[in-house]
Amino acid sequence: MKILVLGSGAREHAIITALLREEPQHSITAAPGNAGIATDVPVVALDATDADAVANYAIRENVELVVIGPEAPLVAGVADALRTRGIAVFGPDKAAAALEGSKTFAKRIMDEAGVPTGLAVRAGTLAEAETALDEFGAPYVVKADGLAAGKGVLVTPDRAAALAHATFWLEHGSVLIEEFLDGQEISLFLLSDGEDVVPLSPAQDYKRLGDNDAGPNTGGMGAYSPLPWLDATFGSENKFVNEIIETVALPTVRQLAAEGTPFVGLLYCGLILTDTGIRVIEFNARFGDPETQVVLPRLVTPLSGLLFAAATGGLGALPRPEFSGDVAVTVVLASENYPENPLVGREITGLDAALAVHGVTIAHAATALIDGALVSTGGRVLSVVAVGDTFVQARARAYEALGHVSLEGSHFRSDIAARVA
Repeated sequence: MKILVLGSGAREHAIITALLREEPQHSITAAPGNAGIATDVPVVALDATDADAVANYAIRENVELVVIGPEAPLVAGVADALRTRGIAVFGPDKAAAALEGSKTFAKRIMDEAGVPTGLAVRAGTLAEAETALDEFGAPYVVKADGLAAGKGVLVTPDRAAALAHATFWLEHGSVLIEEFLDGQEISLFLLSDGEDVVPLSPAQDYKRLGDNDAGPNTGGMGAYSPLPWLDATFGSENKFVNEIIETVALPTVRQLAAEGTPFVGLLYCGLILTDTGIRVIEFNARFGDPETQVVLPRLVTPLSGLLFAAATGGLGALPRPEFSGDVAVTVVLASENYPENPLVGREITGLDAALAVHGVTIAHAATALIDGALVSTGGRVLSVVAVGDTFVQARARAYEALGHVSLEGSHFRSDIAARVA
């Protein structure tokens, strides 16, 4: 199959790596890609958010399936332009992508569908935000209503910090003030063709910058899959997944369909297991990063068939995807001063030695090749992924590989998956 993958991050690199494992291999192109992706497949200098440019390229190159990785092209309506021209695309139209692009829209859909979630108040002014903060009390939860690259959420006991966060994001739009929910967080991906859903394996990510969940929120500093503690809580991973399908995923997909905005693509359910049951923290409209890096390496079922079935309305005829018994851990290497103003353009070395560690792959997130040197171009630079028989083994491999990588001023968390190892 001729496949175009849009995006330039570690998520897209992980998707491409999974597709390349299949036999026979597909003809895959990435746009715009990065230095790591370019070592695996051809890359083209397309603006992934330019709907006409993407559609024209797909037609010209006889692309059979377009996979949209990041959220920005979805919110920009790239999927709409592709579908209008008869090209199969994995990713929701602009209207359905508002499930991620607008927290207010997502809350309304959840309310209409009866999906369990926390209470929230939309605030368009600082006075409204102050009133809502005082109504809910500490710990305070403030969320940017629109896209914020994973940095729009603040959870803090400090009212002044909550107000400062609200003030900043109110300059860009509205904010949501939500009740604080406490418990283990879970990420579950579900493929949707607008009517049916098919689940992947759950994962857990680490949003805070530092060990022991210290520091600010980030786009994600690491993840692991599967979640062995689900067995103790639900009896099995399968029972947990079934509950989410029945109470969250299908009601959401059917509500969107009923409103004339069918959701075709990846429904990311950000969940929290509270003392009173499962609640939805957020929805995303695409594969999550870094969870994709640990879910897809365990996938046994060919990914291309799943993506194409979702894009063409054929999920209902497929069995649930199969996953290996291996475990996977990923640790993110970040640039100095991330997530504020990361220092970029520094050389990265040691990747060959890191890749020589058994069970390790590296998904490039923000890299470029300049004058023959591999350099960093963003905050989250690499995702070091390790697969093993046990979490102890996978963690050891991931951190051994990280020990070979050199990037001035870089940092990473040392406690990824420690709780399950």
